[in-house]
Parts: sequence; C-alpha cells; structure tokens
Amino acid sequence: MHRTALAAFEHVGQEALTLAPLMRAGLDEVRRRVEVCEGREALEAALAEGGGAVLVSGHFGNWEFAGSVVAAFGFPIEAVMQRLKNHRLSGYVEEMRRRLGMGLIDRVGALDRSLERLAQGRVVAFVADQDARSRGVFVPFFGRLASTHGAPAALALRANAPFFVGGAYRIGPRRYHFWLIRLWPREGVGVREQALDLTRQWVSELERRVRLFPEQYFWHHRRWKTPPPGTGERAPGIKLDTND
Repeated sequence: MHRTALAAFEHVGQEALTLAPLMRAGLDEVRRRVEVCEGREALEAALAEGGGAVLVSGHFGNWEFAGSVVAAFGFPIEAVMQRLKNHRLSGYVEEMRRRLGMGLIDRVGALDRSLERLAQGRVVAFVADQDARSRGVFVPFFGRLASTHGAPAALALRANAPFFVGGAYRIGPRRYHFWLIRLWPREGVGVREQALDLTRQWVSELERRVRLFPEQYFWHHRRWKTPPPGTGERAPGIKLDTND
C-alpha cells in the first residue's frame, strides 16, 4: 500500500508535466501517443444515430489527455467543468482544454447548454468520480458505498443520448491506452432506477480499470467522505457484505 501511495504521487506529477508540451505540439502529437484506441468505432456508430453522446470519466490515468484524444480523432467534445477557486489555475486549465481541442461548459447552468450541445451532435463529457456529498447517489466502489454524481446518467436519459464511460491510462513512456465502452439503461424500470443503474455500471467499469493500474488513480481526494444517509456511521463509506 505504501508503495502504491508513493507511485500515485509520482504519477500525478509525471502526467501534469506531459500537458504543457502537448499544448504546444497539438492534436497530431496526441494521436501519436495513443498506442491502443478501444471503442472508437462504438462512438462513431453512436454519433451516426443523429445526436450527441454523453461521456463520463474518472480521475484515472490522464483525464485531460483522454478528452484531447476524443477531439484528436475528430469528435466534437464539450467538457463540463467547475471553475477553480484559484483563478490563475482555473484560467490555465481552461486555456489548456481549449488548446487541446475541447469546448467548455460551465457547471453553473450546465443542463440547458449540455442539451443544446447534444442536439448539435456533440460529445458532452464529465469527470464525475469525486464525492457528491448528500446530493449524490450511493453506488459501490471498491466494496464501499460512495456518493456519486448522478447528473451524467440523468442527462443521457433525458436527452435519449448514448452513454459512454472511458478514459486514458499510461502503458509506457509517452504511450497511452484510450478506452470507451457504451453502457445501456435497464429495460422495464423507471427513469430514476435507470439512472442509478447506469451510474453503478460506469463506476464498476472505472473500478475494473483502476484495479489494473491502482497507482494511476487519484486517491488523494476523499472518495468515501460522505456516508449513506440513515446509517449512523461516521467512518467514510459503508463496507458492503460481499457474501450477498
């Protein structure tokens, strides 16, 4: 565990240093760094249906690079983002994303703008694995219930848009595995149950990838900060009974 913790800090620093050169080099360099491109055809087919698509990712691998890969392969992408308290850093992140091919949707008032972009056939992307406090839905993540943003799944259902989970993780020096998986809502249940199930699905798929390279996950944020309501627990998260 100690070794993984140290490697996670090293990973964050290493990946942060890759972004400035990419900003200068442009999307051609982004394409060159993709060793494996998994799921590109599925996204092409989804957008060919005539609308946009919702893409959700987590703080795993290099999430900024992942967004630029979508743009580099010709898919119009808009990233929903919350402005940072540090205005200089926030401005840098916004400029970086624009130069890496991403449009931006401010989280304030994001619903209407996201629906507009989806109607235009664009990809609307979220990095949505941070603790969502009491507003979130609770789904399993590494054996504990974690408060998770339900907005990406709810947006996809409201817009009747294809729903994807994806990201990019490093597999070698300057080389990445980019992945996308289309997820499907359950049939025969209500919209609320569909949104919860889609959220479970994407978090489960993210967990599966993190297990491959745990040092590439951003463990620094308190993922299990908010306990489920009515549990009376003070410890972050509720451990699940794996015998069920």
